[in-house]
Amino acid sequence: MYLQQLSVINFKNYQEAELVFSAGVNAFTGNNGAGKTNLLDAIHYLSLCKSYFNPIDSQQIKQDEDFFIITGVFNKNQQTEAVACSVKRNQKKQFKRNKKDYPRLADHIGLLPLVMISPYDTSIITEGSEERRKFVDNVISQTDNHYLDELITYNKVLANRNALLKLIADTGRYDPSLLEVLDEQLAGSGNRIFERRKAFMESFTAIFNSHYRFLSDGAERVELIYESQLLQDDFAALLKKNVERDRALERTTVGIHKDDLQFGIHGMSMKKFGSQGQQKSFLIALKLAQYTFLYQQKGFKPLLLLDDIFDKLDDERVTKLMKMVSNNDFGQVFITDTSVNRVQDIFQKINVDIKLFKVTGGVIDA
Repeated sequence: MYLQQLSVINFKNYQEAELVFSAGVNAFTGNNGAGKTNLLDAIHYLSLCKSYFNPIDSQQIKQDEDFFIITGVFNKNQQTEAVACSVKRNQKKQFKRNKKDYPRLADHIGLLPLVMISPYDTSIITEGSEERRKFVDNVISQTDNHYLDELITYNKVLANRNALLKLIADTGRYDPSLLEVLDEQLAGSGNRIFERRKAFMESFTAIFNSHYRFLSDGAERVELIYESQLLQDDFAALLKKNVERDRALERTTVGIHKDDLQFGIHGMSMKKFGSQGQQKSFLIALKLAQYTFLYQQKGFKPLLLLDDIFDKLDDERVTKLMKMVSNNDFGQVFITDTSVNRVQDIFQKINVDIKLFKVTGGVIDA
């Protein structure tokens, strides 16, 4: 699968732009703030129906304009897929595939799988457990539509249970039977999500370890461990055991919404003891493992978007990484960098053709 054409109107700093891509490596070069990353984000919209960086659609509209439109033409299994996303201020987002509206945006997720690697990914290591759960959920959702529906169900029941706990605290009236109904629903949905996450991590961890060994030449020992309360206890039993604590705190303190990933290097915390280069290599290995997992599950190659990843990596790791993503295991690749000379030198060194786009203040010279 690859993206043949991209068109944007009033998207971020672009008034209008049309691009035709190579099925191999495409590179956007230009100064910081020129709009290179915005093009990657437009591609991300076409795949996952949202921005990679900002969840508020209206904030992607160019200043002083009322709407944006992103359209893309993909080649998938020798067939054309035309996808369009449009947002008007104060109106619902529209998403179309081959000129037909989607009844639900969730139905599009996974059709055109994509992996993005960005400096913003450091939040997966440095921020709280929610960022790491989002990473896991994003990967699984692109291979399993039912999983996304299950997540929506779980979060609704969780919100209802938390609202009931608050109501009990506010009114002093406690009907155990009402809580039991929600507990049954939460445990049922949560167990299905847990089993899917556990199975995913069992296969994903081996793929991740392989990619990290390649990037580091086997010089570093890293750990990726799935942590869940459900690995030790039954969910329904956990809810019963913690009901008084939940009532006191007015929220649900146990469940799969507490799941986390533990990242380590040489037996220590990656967040505390990993260098910037090691953390970046860890994140890149995570995302490349995501790519490999999606490829294995979907049977065709996702898009790979690499945003400003050359910083904080030494030359050897950069060369190894570009060799890896340019070989037959990977498909279409999009790269951003501030230096056109650096991009040209890297790919000349490994003898790989690239298509260059020079970006200057929302204007593109191919």
